[in-house]
Amino acid sequence: MENQLFFDICGWVASIGLILGYMPQAIRTMRTRKTDDIALPTFLMIGIGGICFMIQGWMLGREGIFLFITNFITTVCSAIIFGIKIYNDYIKKN
Repeated sequence: MENQLFFDICGWVASIGLILGYMPQAIRTMRTRKTDDIALPTFLMIGIGGICFMIQGWMLGREGIFLFITNFITTVCSAIIFGIKIYNDYIKKN
């Protein structure tokens, strides 16, 4: 029982830390729409990694809830930033 509590606490702390670490960039990009300094492959790979971790979290069931929730949030943010970057680099310039 103690191991499960420790596991849960570590999972939630990791999830909150990753989300709070990632959100400032996502929020700034969504507000300013500036993507000049953002590497497109980076957000593409973050999105792919997030989707894979979401699948893994889903397959783990209850123990994978941390993986699923954290990577769902970061994948949605990555997709939004990726979309803004594509718009700025390819659609807006044409």
